[in-house]
Amino acid sequence: MDWAGLAGYGAFFLTMAGIYAVLALGLNVQWGFTGQFNIGIAGFFAVGAYASAIATTAPGGAHLGGFDLPVWVGLAAAMAASAVIAAAVGLLTVTLRADYLAIATIGIAEILRLVLKNEAWLTNGVRGIAGIPRPLAEMAGDHPAAILLVVLAAVAVVYLALERGRRSPWGRVLRAIRDNEPAARAAGKNVLRFRLQAFVLGSAIMGLGGALYAHTVGFISPEAFGPELVTFLVWVMLIAGGSGNNRGAVLGALAIWLVWSGTEILTGRLPPDMVTRAGAVRVLLIGVLVQVILRWRPAGLLPERSPRRDDDA
Repeated sequence: MDWAGLAGYGAFFLTMAGIYAVLALGLNVQWGFTGQFNIGIAGFFAVGAYASAIATTAPGGAHLGGFDLPVWVGLAAAMAASAVIAAAVGLLTVTLRADYLAIATIGIAEILRLVLKNEAWLTNGVRGIAGIPRPLAEMAGDHPAAILLVVLAAVAVVYLALERGRRSPWGRVLRAIRDNEPAARAAGKNVLRFRLQAFVLGSAIMGLGGALYAHTVGFISPEAFGPELVTFLVWVMLIAGGSGNNRGAVLGALAIWLVWSGTEILTGRLPPDMVTRAGAVRVLLIGVLVQVILRWRPAGLLPERSPRRDDDA
């Protein structure tokens, strides 16, 4: 048995699960805490990936940038770029609720994807951006454990920061807006400002996830940011893990990525003429799994804790 190959695959699996955990945590700020129905996750994910790639790649590419900055600067640039776009989007859509916000965000995500695909001067178009550096490359080269450590550190920092925010007065206001917006208004809270803050923060975290993905794979193109591989899976992860619970978001990312990766291995062993159809079956199976969870565990594997239990913890 190729133990080195198995260890490498295990590191890559945990790295991707960690990236999806970051995305699920960002969505949890918007949906789990505030009740904002964002279906434009793929757009902010892509913006973060391209922003970090442009900032950190070496000069000489056919795209904007090539600034050859450190990876940590690229991660910060990804969050800043996603936050700026989210602020602009949020100012237009923050008053929308439920299905109207969903329609607006999915449309904005598609606009962002088309911009990344067609503006070759900015992103090199469909050819993508290659040569994206790995974190800690000076010390560990391309060793999979290096990027895994960086991703796990990012998950830990985001998780701890959001847990602190959830327990704070700010987090309690967000949950009040989610549960009873008129009551929050009557209590004198600026609902629009808090909704905008949650939307921008969640989108910035999604941008961080995009940057981590770019530095993991080393190459990005518009085809990597389709809604079925980003938006669909992240929503499934949050629902399965437990909306409103940061631990549930992380657990859901790990569990659903395990199912998704496992089915990919199984379908890869099928005859070539069945592989394409098997991809659609994988999406169907994930959908069935969500229905089962909603039927038997509607609050997810780790339901949201009540405020009283948080105070006792």
